[in-house]
Amino acid sequence: MNFKEAFAKMKQGNKVKLPSWGGYWYWDSEKETIMIQCRSEDSDQGALLDIRDTQRVEYTMMNMQSDDWMIADSKNCPVLGGEATFSFGDAIKYMKRGFRVKRQGWNGKNQYIQLAAGISYKSPEGDIVNCEHEAIGNKAIAFVGTSGVQMGWLASQADMLADDWVFAD
Repeated sequence: MNFKEAFAKMKQGNKVKLPSWGGYWYWDSEKETIMIQCRSEDSDQGALLDIRDTQRVEYTMMNMQSDDWMIADSKNCPVLGGEATFSFGDAIKYMKRGFRVKRQGWNGKNQYIQLAAGISYKSPEGDIVNCEHEAIGNKAIAFVGTSGVQMGWLASQADMLADDWVFAD
């Protein structure tokens, strides 16, 4: 739903969120404002903010332009006991920000992907070669699994089209 619809849902007493969010927004009828229930990195319950006090106005306005709003509930919202999921596109954005991500459907425990930087290798002659690529620099996606690390992991079609990506612990 778009923000106009999400705002109407908030006014009806619902909590709303974007897919990747750990927290939610809701309407406080006494204060006549939107309240933001954040999720802290250290705990499930983070700060409670009045939207008028946001320090990141551009980020807040960009969120309001999204068409991905949903009702926050105990299945899709970590603050309410659920787990937030997101698309592969969002997974890439989160990796670029330093987060580890994984698919809910992956079988192995402790498997995840992350963005690796400063990549180098040892040539047959014993020289250390830094992997510098004109388009991506010195970065690659690393798959970390039970057997070790696989550099240059390639997503399958199923991985790229899935909406069950989550943050890895």
